[in-house]
Amino acid sequence: MTLAVAALSHAPSFGNVDPGGTTFAEIQSAIEEVKAFVKDYDPEVVVVFGPDHFNGQLYSLITPWAIGAQAEGIGDYNTTEGPLPVDSDTARDLHVRVLEQGIEIGRSERMKVDHGVVQPLDFVFGKGFTQPIVPVFVNSIGLPLTPMYRVRELGEAFGRAAQEIDKRVLFLASGGISHNPPIPRWKGAPGTLQERLIEYHPTREERLEREQKIVTGIQAIADGKGTSDDLNEEWDTLLLDTFRSGDLSAVDNWANDWFIAEGGSAAHEMRSWIAAYAALSTAGKYSFPVDHYWPVATWNAGFGIQAAITDPA
Repeated sequence: MTLAVAALSHAPSFGNVDPGGTTFAEIQSAIEEVKAFVKDYDPEVVVVFGPDHFNGQLYSLITPWAIGAQAEGIGDYNTTEGPLPVDSDTARDLHVRVLEQGIEIGRSERMKVDHGVVQPLDFVFGKGFTQPIVPVFVNSIGLPLTPMYRVRELGEAFGRAAQEIDKRVLFLASGGISHNPPIPRWKGAPGTLQERLIEYHPTREERLEREQKIVTGIQAIADGKGTSDDLNEEWDTLLLDTFRSGDLSAVDNWANDWFIAEGGSAAHEMRSWIAAYAALSTAGKYSFPVDHYWPVATWNAGFGIQAAITDPA
C-alpha cells in the first residue's frame, strides 16, 4: 500500500523575522511544492506527528506520546485557533491498532496543540483548514525522554496500522532541526517555574506578550545583538541523509544527550520526523519529490522541507 510523508520545520521566526537574501522566498516556494504534492496524493486523513512547547502538554501529566481523538489549537504565533477537524473515529481506531503492537500510547479526547502541530498544517492546507487530521503528540522537550529506538518503533507501529485501514494516509512531521532556544527544565527550576510547567492558563494578552518577547529575541540574534549557539549543518545533514536512506535503524544508536549536544536544546523535535519516516519505511522503499534544506544563520536554525512517497511496486 502507498504511504506518503510531508515533513516541514516550524519556527516562531517564520513570517516574523526576515532570514535575509532570498531564503524566505525559497522556503515559501518549497511549501508550494509540498502543497502540490499533497494535493496530488489526495490524503483522506493526515496523521500529524508534532511536539508541544509546554502549552498543551505539561507535567500535570506528561507522556512520551499521545493520540488526539478530539483537539483544539491554542492559536500561538497566529496559527489556527479553536476546535480542529480531527477524524475521531480513525484516531480511536489507530489508537487500538498501535496499542496492539505493544506501543504504550495514550489517548486524549481534549488535546490542546500549539504551533508545533498546527503551523505545518497551516502551511500545507491554509488557516482554518478542514482537512481531516489525527494529531499525535511526540514529547520532545519534557525530560526525561524515551530511548530513540522507541520512537522508531512508534512510527513503524503507525505505518503498519495505516496499511490496515482503508484510507490514503499522509504522515505529516513537524519540528525544527538544529536550534537552541531557551527551554525550561524541571530539574533545578525554582518552584514558580515548576508550577508553570505543571499548569499554564495565560490570558490572550499574556500569551501575545510572551510570544513577542521570543520574536524580539530572535530578531536580536538576526541583527547581531543577541547570542545563541550556532546551528549545526553537519548534524542536520546526518539526520536528513538518514531519512533519505530509508534505513531508520541507524537512529537506535543516537543517544539523547548526544542529540542535545549536537543539535541544541530543541533538537529532539526531530523525533516527529523519525516517527514519520519510520512509518513510511514499513511500506517499502520511497523517493523524494520534494527535498530542501537551509542553514538559516539569522534564525540560528536549520530549516527543512521534504515530501516522500512509497515507490511503485
